[in-house]
Amino acid sequence: MFRKIGVFLEMIKIEHTLFALPFAFMGTLLGSVVINGHLPSWAQIGWILLAMIGARSAAMGMNRLIDRYIDAKNPRTAKRAIPAGMLKTGEVAVFVVVFFGLFLWATLELSRFALQLFPIAAFLIIAYSYTKRFTWLCHLVLGATIALAPLGGWAAVTDSFSWSSLVFYIAVAFWTAGFDVIYACDDIDFDRREGIYSIPSRFGLEKALKIAQGFHAVTAAGLIALAFMTPLGWWYAAGVVIACSILFYQHRIVKASDLSRVQTAFFTMNSWLSGIVFVFTLIDLVVKYW
Repeated sequence: MFRKIGVFLEMIKIEHTLFALPFAFMGTLLGSVVINGHLPSWAQIGWILLAMIGARSAAMGMNRLIDRYIDAKNPRTAKRAIPAGMLKTGEVAVFVVVFFGLFLWATLELSRFALQLFPIAAFLIIAYSYTKRFTWLCHLVLGATIALAPLGGWAAVTDSFSWSSLVFYIAVAFWTAGFDVIYACDDIDFDRREGIYSIPSRFGLEKALKIAQGFHAVTAAGLIALAFMTPLGWWYAAGVVIACSILFYQHRIVKASDLSRVQTAFFTMNSWLSGIVFVFTLIDLVVKYW
């Protein structure tokens, strides 16, 4: 049983939750403070955590189901749970249904407005995996999907959107799209051979990395804009400076002629970035409101 649980956790890359979860909590914090004038309750934070676990687990399980035949052909992904025979498609399908149920339950407990957004999130979670079959804009679709985490956190505690929440949404969407373009560089040969759509397979490595830089410039601009659109102050500004430095360094270590550090740029740098921005935002808001 424990071995099977380990296989499921490896399948959904539970450690990659570090990417979006801090931004989901940041959206919750900002929405509650900017709109409601106080920090969110522990109950709200708990339900948002469960919603994130449910949504991300369902999304990864769905992706592994939909891409199982592609994964089996790609040497980089052939050892994933389904193509390697460690999990059956029926088991993964049940897993997806259970975690979609968890996502829906948490959404029901948060707010009516959040519940109204659930179908949009469910549609994007399912649709994303198909986009690589027909458009190189798939990276932006992934960004639009993952960025629902901070937007959903904001909506769940405020029952509304604002310009600040939308700017934050755009910043996270382009951050995700940018690092997904970098990650896709590793599969450029396979994607071209199998007819998989991606920015690297469409434009080549050099242009793809420049496009990723452009996406991350949008992220930096969005994070900076938040400082002027919300009550955030110097602590947040310090976090943004560090985040922008990480983005800059990420693009320094990955070059078209040397992709050996793609994994560092993809996982290590991005998990640090979201965590740092969240921690500095939390300090900023606690100093002001506690």
